[in-house]
Formats: sequence, structure tokens, C-alpha cells
Amino acid sequence: MSKSRRGRRKQRLPEEPVEVVIESLSAEGRGVAHIDERIVFVDQALAGERVTFQYTKIKKNLAEAKVLEILESSPDRVEPICEVFTICGGCSLQHMSRESQLALKQQTLIDHLSHIGNVVPEVILEPVIGPTNNYRNKARLGVRHVRKKEKVLVGFRERGSSFITDTKRCEVLHDSVGPHLEEIASCIADLELNERIPQIEVAVGDNQTVLVFRHLDPLSLDDREKLAALCEKHNYIAYLQAAGPDVLENLWPQNPESLFYELPDFDVRFEFVASDFTQVNPEINREMVKRAIAYLELDEADNVLDLFCGLGNFTLPISRSCNSVTGVEGSLAMVKKARDNATLNQITNVEFVYGDLYSDETLSEPWLKQHYDKVLMDPPRSGAAEVLEHLGKIKPQIIVYVSCHPATLARDADVLVNQLGYKLTQAGILDMFPHTAHVESMAVFKRK
Repeated sequence: MSKSRRGRRKQRLPEEPVEVVIESLSAEGRGVAHIDERIVFVDQALAGERVTFQYTKIKKNLAEAKVLEILESSPDRVEPICEVFTICGGCSLQHMSRESQLALKQQTLIDHLSHIGNVVPEVILEPVIGPTNNYRNKARLGVRHVRKKEKVLVGFRERGSSFITDTKRCEVLHDSVGPHLEEIASCIADLELNERIPQIEVAVGDNQTVLVFRHLDPLSLDDREKLAALCEKHNYIAYLQAAGPDVLENLWPQNPESLFYELPDFDVRFEFVASDFTQVNPEINREMVKRAIAYLELDEADNVLDLFCGLGNFTLPISRSCNSVTGVEGSLAMVKKARDNATLNQITNVEFVYGDLYSDETLSEPWLKQHYDKVLMDPPRSGAAEVLEHLGKIKPQIIVYVSCHPATLARDADVLVNQLGYKLTQAGILDMFPHTAHVESMAVFKRK
């Protein structure tokens, strides 16, 4: 065997348990320790705890590990609400108290703004919180027929694995679905094509729960009837998806009403389908929209720009308090649905335009040459770096930035504050995904 091939041989992991005191927590909520000048990230360990662990991965300067035993526990440790928490990848922080989860996320935001963005908010906002259980209205569940277990599994994937977690229920899914995973799995196991259904999309609106069954081969009439019977029993709306996400076949009932959610504070209703992007936590979303609009300090003369607007989740509520609002979105399908929702709500002072906000061509469009007093943006994880130069030319008085990734928010805050002359007046987290390390946040920038 050549030397180069020997060098690629996988390193054998030590099998003996290692005892250590956890020094701190990473942004993902993993315990951090140092052993032999190597950083070790210990899954499900808390700062200050003395634990034993086993290595799961070792590299030159860092390693990953899993807890075997808690020898001295932290006061922040609580009993997880889910019996498969240590296995399932759907949640990562159930072993932490609510207060310590919020503190971790708030500190992660502050650290990123300081270390990456070289900015410090004038005011740290109190966390926006909501329910911690049954909060997820959207989810994509894996489905797998496991021959060795002679059963079908439905749920989230295991941590760091493609396997589906063997679970009877999910404590964070909406309670129309979460308690019934075992029954859904048993129904699929009884189908002729029980090995050809890889996924179920779950979407819950204010009026109903939708399940979309992805299937790789045509379903027999008998299989269709069994799925329809399950959905009738639990009052689900059922669709079949044989091709792409936009090609859905109605299964049950024959003429379902449209899925919708409402923002009562603004008298707005949004119709959507299961594959559309909507916020997973409706209570946090309602409060997020209300606060964002308050931070914009709107008056009836304002012209507002809403970037990455999606269905118009912010755009339509904003329209209630200003002269005009322009929503820009990079999906033509979503632009059409946003326009349809404006019509549904009889809102006429909005304009929705298609624009890839990461393209130089889009950023020369006529809508960018108009005057806007205020700007709201809710970009994906990649952030909004490409549009910042143009915001510098528009010079809005206030920019409200809703972020799902603190690192890109911090990067963009650096540009807004240290190059474009804004000050970061307020920033804080929204606990959109309790029991996970996901950090949703909001920042307010004002021209100096």
C-alpha cells in the first residue's frame, strides 16, 4: 500500500471514556473543553459540568464527542421533554433551561455583532418569546421502511445521520400532528408501496392541517383509500406529490378550502400552499411583524421598500400605515401569490416586483431608483451584502433587518454602520425555534 493511501486511512477513535470539566458553550450549544491542545466539542454537555465523554470525530486541532455520563451537573440542566432527544436531530437544546437557551442565543448575537461586525447595539432588546412545545407549524418529515425493525419510521433524522429517528411522537410539532407520528407510520407500513414514500410535508394554517405525501411510484387505489381514511380521521387535508413541490394532487377531501394564516393586528389574511415558505412559529411571527412595523416608525407619507418579501408577510401589514410599499422577491411564483394576497385583502397601495437580489441586473431595475423613506429586509441565511451599496444611495431614514443567521447580519451591520453612516440603535433575538440553536434576530439601523 502506498504511503499516500495509508495517510488517508480513517483514524481509529479512542474507545476509553474521557473525563473533563466543560469550560464554556459554543454558539451551537455544545460544551467546549481543551484536551492535549485540541478543542473538543461535547454534544449535550453544559458549561461547568464534569462529564465523561466518548470521541465521535478527531481532527488535528479539534474533536467532537458525545456525553456518556454527567458526573456533576449544571444548574441550567433540565429534563428533556422528549424521550428520544439524545438521538433525534430535530432539537439540540432540550437539556437546557429556557432561560439559559435564551441567554445563549442573545450572547451569540451580541458576540457576532462585536467580533464580526465591529458594532455594538445601543439597546439590547428583550427576547421575543412564545410557546416552547407544539410550536412548529411547518416541517419536512422523513419516512423510511426499515426491514430489520419490520416497521416504518416517520420523523426527523437522527443527529449527524441519514437515519430516521424511531419515535412515537414529536413534542415540538403542532399538536394536530406531533402526537400521531406512530399512527401515521403504521398507516404507511400497511401500504403496498410502503418503501416508496420518502417524505411528508407538514403545513398548519389557522384553519387546517395539510399533509403532502411524496411518492416515487404511482399509488394503487387501495393505498390511496388508506391514506385518505387516516386523513379523514384526523381532519387533515391530504395531497400527493409525485413530481416537483409545485405539482400537488388533491387526495382528501375533494374540494379543500385554501390554507391560510392571519395577522389580526393588521386585519390581513395570507393564503398559501404547503410548499410555500412561511414562518414555522405563528405566535412569534405575529409579534415579529408587529415589532418590526413599530421600529419602522411609519407615517402616512412614507414610501417603504420591503426586500426578500416572500408572500408579503411584512409588506401587507406595512401598507396599513404608509403611503406606499414596494415588495421585492426573487421567486416569480411567490410574487404572484403576494399579488393575489394583496387582492384578497383589497390592498391597493402595494407593488410586488420580481427581482433576484443577488444579481447585478436586478439591482439596476427602475424600482431601485425610486425614493424610499424606510426599508425592511428579511434575507435568507446568505444575508443582504449585494444590496447594501444601493441602500447607501437610497439613504432611507430607518432600516429594519430581520435575520435568520447572526454571522451574515453582523457582516452586513459592519457595512451599514462603519461604511454607510448608520447607527445600530437596537438589536435582539426572537425565539422562533425553541430547543434549537437557531438564532432569529432583528436589528434597527438609523441614519446618523
